[in-house]
Amino acid sequence: MNSNELRAIFALAGIMATRLMGLFMILPVFAIYAQTLPDTSPTLVGLAIGIYGFSQALLQIPFGILSDRFGRKSIITIGLILFVLGSIVAATSTTLMGIIIGRAMQGSGAIAGAVLAMAADLTREEQRTKAMALLGMSIGASFMLAIVLGPLLNRWIGVPGIFWFTAILALFGMILLHSVVPQAWHSHLHRDAEPVPSQFKQVLTDPQLLRLNLGVLLLHILLTAIFVVLPISLANQLDPSHHWQVYLPVLAVAGLVTFPVIMAAEKRRHLKLMFVIAIGLLGLAELGLIYLHDNLTGIVTMLLIFFTAFSLLEASLPSLVSKIVRSESKGTAMGIYSTAQFFGAFLGGLGGGWLHQHYSVETVFAVGFTLTIVWFILAATMQSPRYLSSELLNLGQIDKIRANQLTHCLIKVPGVAEVVVIIEEGVAYLKVDRKVLNMTALKEKCPLMGALLKS
Repeated sequence: MNSNELRAIFALAGIMATRLMGLFMILPVFAIYAQTLPDTSPTLVGLAIGIYGFSQALLQIPFGILSDRFGRKSIITIGLILFVLGSIVAATSTTLMGIIIGRAMQGSGAIAGAVLAMAADLTREEQRTKAMALLGMSIGASFMLAIVLGPLLNRWIGVPGIFWFTAILALFGMILLHSVVPQAWHSHLHRDAEPVPSQFKQVLTDPQLLRLNLGVLLLHILLTAIFVVLPISLANQLDPSHHWQVYLPVLAVAGLVTFPVIMAAEKRRHLKLMFVIAIGLLGLAELGLIYLHDNLTGIVTMLLIFFTAFSLLEASLPSLVSKIVRSESKGTAMGIYSTAQFFGAFLGGLGGGWLHQHYSVETVFAVGFTLTIVWFILAATMQSPRYLSSELLNLGQIDKIRANQLTHCLIKVPGVAEVVVIIEEGVAYLKVDRKVLNMTALKEKCPLMGALLKS
């Protein structure tokens, strides 16, 4: 990646990370703080924690589509302004209902799709995969940092202070957007990074993609439900100001384990096996928390298992989606996947709070354990993924005859599994097996492509 691309991607990653940190920092502390509010109830606590997911899921695809029409920076700016306003509403509210409204406003600033589209505008096709990987890493890092920072900031400035801090982070994101991110003068649709409405039916009716979308929905139901009840159990064993001492080592170990395990699973082509085992570990953690949620050692042990499994699943699910979906539908598949992810956060918060209010803490974990059994069965019976990578070639202007010639030429090359040429966009979307095909040698194997790229 050249210097302009790196500058743009790191700035966009900073914008995504600061916004997500603002959403996640209250997760480990809010259930405890909410007990001091006059209108508190477990159901409303869960709703306050998860409501951002509902507005995010509802608006993120429309925001991305609107950015094609009205410009990326304009839509991202509007989203960040909504986030700032929501943070201020939550910070100044003295009731749980006021905070719920603020959290819903935070989620309505659904800029993820527009940020990904802008990243695609500002990077060359051959660097797109790296750019998206950097953005994905920033999201994971922001979550881990937020869970550790939340208890620390709560100790110093309290939950209202955390909401003020998130407003400042969003303002910093606006500064980055307008002072560091270059203007994309040629914004257009990128099928590998943006949803295409005409592809929704195809993606939504694919049984393998449905399993993965249901999987990420369940994963975030479990994650959010845990934060509805576990901070209270942990507070009975350890002063809330020291909760970061639990989350820091747990998340650090989970992060250290995830990278080598994912790399080994990809290299040896055992991704499905690792995926199913991780779901089993998730269920083990939920089962353990039923009996050990009132024991500090038990909580730490189960959290270690839970977040190790969570990290493995969070990293492998997008990879599985990318392997299964047709290359020209990747942006649509990832948009629907992200919608399911955020809707899962909403259901986890609301459902976890309702179960806590009407039944017990143990019931929250018992239902979580049941959901992992369902997911385990679905994952164990899914097809093994094809170990194919997506590639995007910029062809420039091309007519229908040469597009057909190029398609027939490329599909005969060993290691090329799929070829789709979009004439209007002047690009070719490929699915290739990197163990068989060296992309740098593709021009030699298909001379027509070399001639097109030179022209």
